[in-house]
Amino acid sequence: QVQLVESGGGLVQAEDSLRLSCAASGLTFNRYGMGWFRQAPGKEREFVSGISWTGGNTYYADSVKGRFTISRDNAKNTVYLQMNSLKPEDTAVYYCAADHPPMTEKYYIWDYWGQGTQVTVSS
Repeated sequence: QVQLVESGGGLVQAEDSLRLSCAASGLTFNRYGMGWFRQAPGKEREFVSGISWTGGNTYYADSVKGRFTISRDNAKNTVYLQMNSLKPEDTAVYYCAADHPPMTEKYYIWDYWGQGTQVTVSS
């Protein structure tokens, strides 16, 4: 049984930083691409960032380039999202996801999902 468990969300002020973590179990972690998506109220789930199974390739939505950094530790079966210079428009539930290559921004393609963690950025 695959489980993805996110942590690290919270309430912060604009320009603050947060680091999200996603611990995976029940899958061969180093064979999966990992991604972060987010969904704000009334909006569709959107791609934020992705990382290949080796960690050698990373992908970012234009809205977070230069502010967010994705990384993974295959020894710990964990993927991270370092979020700096947070903006109120980053407010959303953030979801971790796992999928076989190739990477896609289409959320409905991804195989496995976590339960999400709330990030709220106040102005």
